[in-house]
Amino acid sequence: MGQFQLRCVSDGSLQPEYALSCPHDQSLLRAQYRARQIQPRDLPGIWRFLDWLPVERVFPGFEAGPVTYKSRGLARELGLENLFIGFNGYWPERGARLPTCSFKDLEAAPTIERLKERGERSTLVLASAGNTARAFVHAATLAGWPLLLFVPEKALDRMWTVLSNGAEQVTLVAVRGDYYDAIVMAEKACSYPGFVPEGGARNIARRDGMGTVMLDAAFFLGRIPEHYFQAVGSGTGGISAWEAALRLRGDGRFGDNLPRLHLAQNIPNAPIFYQWKGLPAEPISEDMFDDVLFNRRPPYAMPGGVRDALQETGGDVYGITDGEAQQAKRLLEESEEIDILNAPAVAVAALCQAVQEGRVRPKDTILLNITGGGLARMREDFELQALQPLAAVKSWEEAAELLEGKR
Repeated sequence: MGQFQLRCVSDGSLQPEYALSCPHDQSLLRAQYRARQIQPRDLPGIWRFLDWLPVERVFPGFEAGPVTYKSRGLARELGLENLFIGFNGYWPERGARLPTCSFKDLEAAPTIERLKERGERSTLVLASAGNTARAFVHAATLAGWPLLLFVPEKALDRMWTVLSNGAEQVTLVAVRGDYYDAIVMAEKACSYPGFVPEGGARNIARRDGMGTVMLDAAFFLGRIPEHYFQAVGSGTGGISAWEAALRLRGDGRFGDNLPRLHLAQNIPNAPIFYQWKGLPAEPISEDMFDDVLFNRRPPYAMPGGVRDALQETGGDVYGITDGEAQQAKRLLEESEEIDILNAPAVAVAALCQAVQEGRVRPKDTILLNITGGGLARMREDFELQALQPLAAVKSWEEAAELLEGKR
């Protein structure tokens, strides 16, 4: 046995090291690490948790990681005694230095490192509504790894880098459609020789990278929190928190509870919310508070997916309006004195709702995942370089012609 074994969630069968799903039922796969108890390494950022990451080495040039602190301002506003914030953005005064202001950096670095260790230098293909793409651009550029990105045209303003070499290994294609259209094009591109999918929720490097938010909080608290709040699009972050908590419970030093997952979506584009509540989905809106939270095909019902995570933790899903999110964004920014991205404001709104409805008590231990922030703070320290698309396409035929020209 190496550092880990890859097992099917539903039947426990052992699967190849780089598999993405169980051949029996398409279940998610989960890494079973050799280290039952995690021993933090004397390494920077995310690499402290190398025992529970599916890589053998540290990714050169990436030294950031999650940061946990005890809230004063927001906690006071909400009457909470044990509110802890996982700040996953750029806030150097707190020690937070994620290079693209988003916790998607925690996914990208181990994913690229895992590809490097695999030894197969194929172009990585990714679809994103902005934050994930930006994180993978940074990691791939550091590694000199070829990357093909499909990003909705309206999300191009989120495509920037602080790196001076201009992301030379990256091919950015703007899609005249939404995130789903970008996903479809990325899937079709992977049928070409020399292109590989990054795997999305099925990629253990992405999930376990995000899971370090829960690990960092557990070490900061000395225990597993009772509640976990996060805004989600696909829900993969919720799965990651659940899986990390399962490992922490198995460790034996952090308590035997699992945190109750409080996942939040921006209605009406909220498929997980409607499925969980058993409600008919409302018509999709072209405008929403943050479209990075909209994924039409979340990993909800598959074994090991969002539904299982919610059921096992006694969790719930919140439907948050644009107005509620905007108000919550102001509340956190004023009380904690840091700017945040729109997506985590949806999680703050869910926390406010949970307090008002008595779903959390004043003395409960709560972890609020601020999944992105500090963009205004970053602009004080860096000049952001806008990334330009190779072309804008509205159909797969146009994209295929573009790829043929790049080969």
